[in-house]
Amino acid sequence: MSGETSSGDGKGKVSRVIRIGTRKSQLARIQTDSVADKLRELYPDVHLEIVAMSTIGDKILDTALSKIGEKSLFTKELENALERNEVDLVVHSLKDLPTTLPPGFTIGAVLKRENPHDAVVLHPSNAGKTLDTLPEKSVIGTSSLRRAAQLKKRFPHLEFKDIRGNLNTRLKKLDEKNDFAAIILAAAGLVRMGWENRISMILEPEDCMYAVGQGALAVEVRVSDADILEMVSVLHDADTVLRCIAERAFLKQLEGGCSVPVAVHTQVKDSQLYLTGAVYSLDGSDSLKDTMQTSIAAGDEQSLRPVDELVQRVGVTATKIPGASQDRAERLGVDLADLLLSKGAKKILTVARQLNDAR
Repeated sequence: MSGETSSGDGKGKVSRVIRIGTRKSQLARIQTDSVADKLRELYPDVHLEIVAMSTIGDKILDTALSKIGEKSLFTKELENALERNEVDLVVHSLKDLPTTLPPGFTIGAVLKRENPHDAVVLHPSNAGKTLDTLPEKSVIGTSSLRRAAQLKKRFPHLEFKDIRGNLNTRLKKLDEKNDFAAIILAAAGLVRMGWENRISMILEPEDCMYAVGQGALAVEVRVSDADILEMVSVLHDADTVLRCIAERAFLKQLEGGCSVPVAVHTQVKDSQLYLTGAVYSLDGSDSLKDTMQTSIAAGDEQSLRPVDELVQRVGVTATKIPGASQDRAERLGVDLADLLLSKGAKKILTVARQLNDAR
């Protein structure tokens, strides 16, 4: 393994030292520690070191993410460290990773998904209320175009304003000032931080579908590190991998990103993968939404062929999950995107991008 070091335990036994890169925020550290704990259980002889660093997204806090225009806001510095062999793997929130990774990198593991939905966190003075019952012109904080577009249409009596910063910062802004009646956050982050008690309501898909990859953790590695790739591959959760391949393929085919409102909802039921995807204008008044499904059953001979390690599907390498199932999940995402594009999704997204750039 490149950059690998060893440490003796004083008894003549040598153990490998593997360095894990992460962002510095408390949530990022909690997420990384959870992955490290799983690896320690599986590989007790491996010594893990965690290397924390700041990213562009952590440093630019006065601008909406969609306005910065950089696709790898929360990943670039971590990938640079991976490239320079300063770390051996990096833990990300999957939704922060672009659908096309830089050459030489791959997602070697997608862990079992936490609740992917968005959550409403009310200002303490609004305890007991819902988005429906908040007063006219109440201000809701979110820096996500996707959330704002869906919620503007669903709750026209509310106003939406950008709020930036990590989870701790945003909750502090909500609690200590009277600028916001509520803020919208990913439920997964609140759960991982142990702050479930702050969740006033979970937004169901009818109100707000989630972001591609939301709620899932990804482990990014160097493609050339076969042993590290093999080591982390046992962390893959099959259903989460197939759902996220479909979601990422949908987004990639649409050429979407942070600067356009694209939302998804996926479900695995009776060996069928269901994908609902939608695109929105910035104010939510114009939208296209549809659902498709595919079988992901691994029963046929084709599914049992060895999976080619060099094949990435929207940045994911999953050698222990049948290749045919992965192919069908990817095709599902592409087909649904093509269906929406055939109905005019390109125009909605182009206008949304232009309006966002002009804001």
